[in-house]
Amino acid sequence: MTSLAELAALAETAEAWSRASGLGATEPVTPELVDEVVGFYRAQGTPTALLAVAPPFLPEDWDEIRAAHGLEPDRTGLKMGAPVDDLRTGARTDLRVSRLDEEEAAEAAHLVARTIGMEHPGVVALLASAAGTPGTQVFGAWDDDRLVATGSLFVHGTTASLKSGVTAVTHRGRGAQSALVAVRIAAARAAGARWVGAETDQAAPGEHNPSTANLERAGLEVLYARQDWRWRA
Repeated sequence: MTSLAELAALAETAEAWSRASGLGATEPVTPELVDEVVGFYRAQGTPTALLAVAPPFLPEDWDEIRAAHGLEPDRTGLKMGAPVDDLRTGARTDLRVSRLDEEEAAEAAHLVARTIGMEHPGVVALLASAAGTPGTQVFGAWDDDRLVATGSLFVHGTTASLKSGVTAVTHRGRGAQSALVAVRIAAARAAGARWVGAETDQAAPGEHNPSTANLERAGLEVLYARQDWRWRA
């Protein structure tokens, strides 16, 4: 029998991980397309989901489309990127940085889930399985034999994406993420990528997002801010 605590964790998981991305990239964003996306989530019994539409793909009638489904503004993400040859890889840290093997990548999945406050078995399994996706490399920073930070790289053709960067609270401020950004850029270049992208959350007014700062120091630039839209059943 599933406990109330487990049900709450599953609901939190659904809210964070149910997300339709890339809308408009292969076909126009139309009322019919949004109907199809929302219909899918309804059929699955999903309580809530995010819809992500990059600014260039927003149709002129977007306000009418989103109002029809009660879509409300949610997080704002920053899409960042730059040509790989324009990026820097000279970051330093006192921690040991290495590419992770399969067993270590599974440990990294636990670190990511724990750091973002979602150490649910389903989330850990999802993150661990992503490490085995073709084109994916997982890296970590170590304090002696303890994994204290991680970040992954996904390369598809000539495009690379930096993903899943987290550092344990106990080891922040020691350059782990700057070093992990640098080593992933070098790995992307070695894999033949010509462009590197990443995504972070836009900081609230008057606040600072260290993830954005780390990427900017490496040479990535903000390409656009993208408002995500929350659908609730």
